[in-house]
Amino acid sequence: MQKHILIGDDNPLIRKTLRQFLEKQDGWVVVGEADNGKEAVEKALELKPDLVVLDISMPVMNGLDAARELRRLLPSIPLIIFTSFKSDQVNHLALSAGASAVVSKCEPESLVRHIHSLLESPARSTPNPLSA
Repeated sequence: MQKHILIGDDNPLIRKTLRQFLEKQDGWVVVGEADNGKEAVEKALELKPDLVVLDISMPVMNGLDAARELRRLLPSIPLIIFTSFKSDQVNHLALSAGASAVVSKCEPESLVRHIHSLLESPARSTPNPLSA
């Protein structure tokens, strides 16, 4: 069964590269892209992905605010903050906002490991009731 991923990042090149990178993994498909946090929330509500990858620094609504809103609206969907601003403070802020993990954009292999872990965790073994 395919796992659906939504990408939220304001940089079109990063979205394109990330899509290509993630779709090389067996069973993963990127079902949508958003260029700001507000759009990421809207698309997540519409598409009901299995996982959302968010940048922190985005216009309209930043990734931390989007994570808070997604955690409230879709509490069972794992959220990964994928950022170039990796520090203990950023980790704390992201996890407090509801992120399941924080991954540096300099470590895309780590992103794959985190996604595998989150999509295969026991909490995710039951179908998402919001998925159609």
